[in-house]
Amino acid sequence: MAQDITVPDLGDFKDVEVIDVLITPGDVIEVDTPLITIETEKATMDVPSTVAGTITAVALKKGDRVSKGSLIAQFEAGVPAASTERIQEASQTVSQTVSQAASPAAAQPASAESPSALQPPAAVFGDAGAPTATSPAAASRSPVGADVVPDDKDGKGEAPVSLTAASSFVMGEAGFARAYASPSVRRFARELGVDLTQIEGSGLKGRITPDDVKAWVKRTLASGVSSAGGGALPKIPEIDFAKFGPIESQPLGRIQKISGPHLQASWLNIPHVWQMDEADITAMDAARIESRQKALDAGIKLTPLAFILRACVQALQEFPFVNSSLDASGANLVLKKYMHLGFAADTPQGLLVPVIRDADKKDIYELARELGTLSQKAREGKLSAADMQGASFTVSSLGGIGGTSFTPIINAPEVAILGVARASMKPVWQEGQFVPRLILPFTLAYDHRVIDGAAGARFTSFLARKLADVNGLLEAVP
Repeated sequence: MAQDITVPDLGDFKDVEVIDVLITPGDVIEVDTPLITIETEKATMDVPSTVAGTITAVALKKGDRVSKGSLIAQFEAGVPAASTERIQEASQTVSQTVSQAASPAAAQPASAESPSALQPPAAVFGDAGAPTATSPAAASRSPVGADVVPDDKDGKGEAPVSLTAASSFVMGEAGFARAYASPSVRRFARELGVDLTQIEGSGLKGRITPDDVKAWVKRTLASGVSSAGGGALPKIPEIDFAKFGPIESQPLGRIQKISGPHLQASWLNIPHVWQMDEADITAMDAARIESRQKALDAGIKLTPLAFILRACVQALQEFPFVNSSLDASGANLVLKKYMHLGFAADTPQGLLVPVIRDADKKDIYELARELGTLSQKAREGKLSAADMQGASFTVSSLGGIGGTSFTPIINAPEVAILGVARASMKPVWQEGQFVPRLILPFTLAYDHRVIDGAAGARFTSFLARKLADVNGLLEAVP
């Protein structure tokens, strides 16, 4: 007798589009066999079967919209129970393969204290694979790996084999989620630290099967790459905060979901160094105040950030390798002949980074005008994707809020970012006496693969001198 298969509870989703139907009448399905693929505003996901049997009728087609309880298909029960054991058998087979590879004849054992499987943590902004983060439409998760630990039934404490170290992959959650595989196969892959984006599926329509995962593991272990272990990040423990007192759970904002994973990827992949310095901006601020009314009459708000951006242009012209990026291989430096400066804008929706293009061709007043225009668009939510793409260097200024210093995270694929804190009056020893001077603290975060300590210090020292030279900042751009 035919029975119904309906859409299960998928969380807070209603009326979502079906973008693929993965079954046809006559197909034999088992538990976790993908039936349809749906697309929500946040992700694309497969809807797996919760039953086993033979499909007799399919009720949906591409383009239909479904909610919880919508009819997907009808089936008749009667699939051999053994078919539902496929994933478990595959897991056992891989475990045996790993145990064999961990023997002295196959590989040197890794540390027995290697971390266990880790769930990858989320999208991007700027140009790092941008939406990735260039376009607000996509999101990616940060890299994490996992170790495979063989069964230790005899209590001898066999050492785990690290697939993370052996394969040296970076698992991006956006790509992982798009991999054509069932939820059970994805779970199986995560347990083994396998990057599904590296596997070519052999199943229907290129779907990745458990056998594909096993084959990838065997090839990796047989490749002869050292499995030194310890490659995975330690997993943050899950804690039930409610047991300590009342709590409230709030979803992250859209900007946080997009930028957070990109920042985490930058943090994990770039060796950061921070060089702190100070600049005497007494003369600069006096000139700004003196020119403020003239600028207002022209419809321009002359802020300290315009002067800082102008000084950054001069520093980047002196040190062009700071206005660069590493290529995909990491073996070549891409020196950019353009100078597009990003600046962090605080908005009600979160932090955005608009980009002033060809900043080296603009004087103080032109920079100030663009700062005002782009900041207003950011606050009103009217920035286009193009307005936030192409930056070669970024400035994050928190001087209007406060703080004495901070350590910004580089906006990959850039190789440096400038963090500016609040200026304050300080006594400075000059010509035999202390005099009050307006001192601006700032921090240069740079990629140590590209910029060494001496070069970083030279850059910040040069920038400090340029910020103190108000005449050089105000001179016309050729």
